Amino acid sequence: MNTIFRKSMLSVAGLAFAGGVFAGPIAHMSNPVDTKPVAVAVQADKPDISKLIPHGTQGEQSRITLNDEQTANVKAIIAATKKAGLPERAAVISIATSLQESKLENLGHLGDMNDHDSLGLFQQRPSSGWGTPEQITDPEYSTTAFLKGLKQVDGWQDMPLTDAAQTVQVSAYPDAYAQWEQQAADLVGQYWNS
Repeated sequence: MNTIFRKSMLSVAGLAFAGGVFAGPIAHMSNPVDTKPVAVAVQADKPDISKLIPHGTQGEQSRITLNDEQTANVKAIIAATKKAGLPERAAVISIATSLQESKLENLGHLGDMNDHDSLGLFQQRPSSGWGTPEQITDPEYSTTAFLKGLKQVDGWQDMPLTDAAQTVQVSAYPDAYAQWEQQAADLVGQYWNS
């Protein structure tokens, strides 16, 4: 680096240059410095998009506007994913699955509109061994149950989202999960470090 340029830059930074050694803050500066504190916004690093959507999105993407309950459920899914020690990609798969199954709403029994006895964020069924109705309608429990199923899928980390989700969920509409991948990745990017 050019010596004159280095000395100039060090001077601007408030450091003195003495024969190749940094000599600490300059005791006297010709220009007064405003010592008022400056507010600086620091944002935690967002997860790398290549980890969130490693294969790119498949097909046309859907998106919904979330209310406070849905946003709280996103945060609960992310918290459960972290608690399980799984990476951001698992949260993307979980959120996309919940977007497809319930639009991130913790659904109770829907009467005649209910798909068998499906409940909660992931439309899990007590009769299929997912847990009791009370457990399945608890966002942390239902996410942990979904993640337990996901971890049992060999190579889930390298699968397209819809394949990983379908292997756990066994849906009548196996390709439907893919449409939510971008929104799920955006939500994980927004809330993973918050």
